[in-house]
Amino acid sequence: MKHLEANFDGLVGPTHNYAGLSVGNVASLSNASAKSNPRAAVKQGLAKMKALHDMGMTQGILAPQERPDIYTLRRLGFTGTDAEVLAKAAKQAPAILSACCSASSMWTANAATVSPSADTANQKVHFTPANLANKFHRSLEPETTGRILKSVFASDKHFKHHQHLPDNDAFGDEGAANHTRLCSDYGTAGVELFVYGKHAFDRSQPAPTKFPARHTLEACQAVARLHELGENNAVYIQQNPDVIDQGVFHNDVIAVGNGNVLFYHQDAFADTEAALSEIRTKFGDNELHFIEVKRNEVSVQDAIKTYLFNTQVITKPSGEMAIIAPSECQEHEGVYAYLNELVTRNTPVKQVHYFDVKQSMQNGGGPACLRLRVALSEQELAAVNQSCLIDDALFQTLNNWADKYYRDEVSFADLADPSLLLESREALDALTQHLQLGSVYQFQR
Repeated sequence: MKHLEANFDGLVGPTHNYAGLSVGNVASLSNASAKSNPRAAVKQGLAKMKALHDMGMTQGILAPQERPDIYTLRRLGFTGTDAEVLAKAAKQAPAILSACCSASSMWTANAATVSPSADTANQKVHFTPANLANKFHRSLEPETTGRILKSVFASDKHFKHHQHLPDNDAFGDEGAANHTRLCSDYGTAGVELFVYGKHAFDRSQPAPTKFPARHTLEACQAVARLHELGENNAVYIQQNPDVIDQGVFHNDVIAVGNGNVLFYHQDAFADTEAALSEIRTKFGDNELHFIEVKRNEVSVQDAIKTYLFNTQVITKPSGEMAIIAPSECQEHEGVYAYLNELVTRNTPVKQVHYFDVKQSMQNGGGPACLRLRVALSEQELAAVNQSCLIDDALFQTLNNWADKYYRDEVSFADLADPSLLLESREALDALTQHLQLGSVYQFQR
């Protein structure tokens, strides 16, 4: 039976803006208050999806969240018509309005943790939406994310959906941004790497001091239990607290894996030797490739600046691996030279493809942030909502959709414009019809 890894990218929402909401994310903070271009952003994302489809990859789409989040604003005491709620929030609590307009769900690496059927006791693909408890603007996402995932992966025979973990810092869960999977083949049992920033209940353990550790060991262990993983299918690795304090807010900013390759920075983990030893033991006799980038080859700061590790490592139909990198990697002399040298080495990685995703990069997310990986068998892929899989026709449909509904400029002042709310709802209503999602948004229910 053939197995593959599908990438489900998040569509950028109509309220895409630069608000600098993410403490610990250097790119997000450095571009705060700049004007954004939602139409360019969604088209950049679609272009990347189409390019991967053209490479022979299975490429899916996850819909964005409904924003502005009027319902949360009402919960927080803003009253009146929708227009009055927006006006009051803009005047009395602009930071709250900004958070309730965030389009951050486009980074679907944070949407959920996914375990393929080859790893789980009941042989189903398991999904747990991330609670994203550390950031208010992202903590608004899990319920709608869960509805979208259930609509895309609707078969009870093949898929198991879990509720997100309790909304508390002790179980802070950032989803697949801190999770990767190593395997000899997508259809064979693999080793899932759960990377955490701190222990919630043991304060004697090391933790960052400048920026928050968003993901806890306890959250990792809970997801592994929910997904019915065996002892040999999970490895728990602490992220290096020092690199979190340098702006490495998720593991996928400093390490990424695919198949039998783990691509990581020398300073990524708190105890690299112990982590690699456990991975080797649980991976068994199959060939592994650990590609360690030394700090004298690429510094942590240059890795953050270019998002060298927030790249996708994919296995093409030919069997060769390729890196999907942001154009920032090509524009940085040292990182570009490193990647050119990497593809000449004796590893499965033989190609690098560069993409312009600047609208996302300026808000703190590269190619890896934009996708949720789901390993599937042929039968499981057939059970996926086929309307959410990119092909030439859907690509054109969604570009036309973006031209119709998306603005080419959004500033903070625009977030209080009632017409932006109406435009966004019209756009999402049309999108759910294009993708045959049903009523996943609160305004539709």
